[in-house]
Amino acid sequence: MEKIAITTEFIKLDAFLKFASLVGTGGEAKLVIADGLVGVNGETCTLRGKKLRPGDRVDFQGAVYEVTGA
Repeated sequence: MEKIAITTEFIKLDAFLKFASLVGTGGEAKLVIADGLVGVNGETCTLRGKKLRPGDRVDFQGAVYEVTGA
């Protein structure tokens, strides 16, 4: 599991995918989220504005990423 540190209270799911370099563009993030290819805390998430806070886990392309505080 890779840990991704954020310096804010939360980060939106689409921004997280870009921030962690898992996708190249916001448009690509929107598509993979809408297609149900991203999981948050063990459940498929199709809300690109989902707020992620430290402790949340994101599943994408067979890997798990944990959001941590700075």
